[in-house]
Amino acid sequence: MGESRVKSHNCRTAPRRPRLWVEILLIAVSYWTYSLIRNAVPEQRAQALRNADWIWRTEHTLHIAVEQSVNHAMDSVTWLIVAMNYYYATLHFIVTVSVLVWLFRRHPGRYAAARLALFATTAVALLGYYLFPLAPPRLMTGGHFVDTVVQHHTWGSMASGNLKNMSNQYAAMPSIHIGWSLWCGLIIFALASAPWVRILGLLYPALTLLVIVATANHFWLDAVGGMVCLAFGFGLSYGWYGALPARLPARPTHPPVRASSRRTAPPPPREPVVSYAGSRPASRRSPRR
Repeated sequence: MGESRVKSHNCRTAPRRPRLWVEILLIAVSYWTYSLIRNAVPEQRAQALRNADWIWRTEHTLHIAVEQSVNHAMDSVTWLIVAMNYYYATLHFIVTVSVLVWLFRRHPGRYAAARLALFATTAVALLGYYLFPLAPPRLMTGGHFVDTVVQHHTWGSMASGNLKNMSNQYAAMPSIHIGWSLWCGLIIFALASAPWVRILGLLYPALTLLVIVATANHFWLDAVGGMVCLAFGFGLSYGWYGALPARLPARPTHPPVRASSRRTAPPPPREPVVSYAGSRPASRRSPRR
């Protein structure tokens, strides 16, 4: 009892129990707004290609430019790269929504703080798309990368094939796939009770990193950008709630006030007893014998 009071006192904004219909509406509107703004950002193709060349040269300088080798190696195994195409297109949404639902049901006291971190990560990523347009490796001029969706005729990217006109193709920095998957992984690792589930939580962003590179949708440095956005998101959540989501109580800390715990009005002060013999108050001591 005392511990929960301390935790609630340390939170700048105490978490409350979320409402299901409000959360469904909020998530739907937020994702629609994200998609609208992301696709409304001017593509700036020429600048995006120049930025891609600069990223590629920088990675060569840092000796981490292995995206092309990974892309070609994975593309040589048809069943594997096809699976990665579908992974890239689906798990990005499925796992994130599943973690949100799990938080809502099992950790309602931590849900709002975790959701704020996710939304802030997404919001700052939109700023990156506007300030730093970047072509993915598969669209580089002379990059010799394989667009695995086009190559294997799979549905795996809103920026490839017949769907390319529906999405901004030059919004690769930062990688929101990494931002979201790392958010999921950290939340699962911090809050899951089963050890094997916690391990899966850590493996999920690592596998996502391999997928975004193998499918030539992102550079390694795009993943770093996604991590920076996530750090901002958790920082904002910490500043608002006074603690990281995992440090908050699992249940909301605002129980209803019981009738027995309500404060009662203090009794009125007792009036002094005045003796009729004089102006002094009557003595309560018994007279001497």
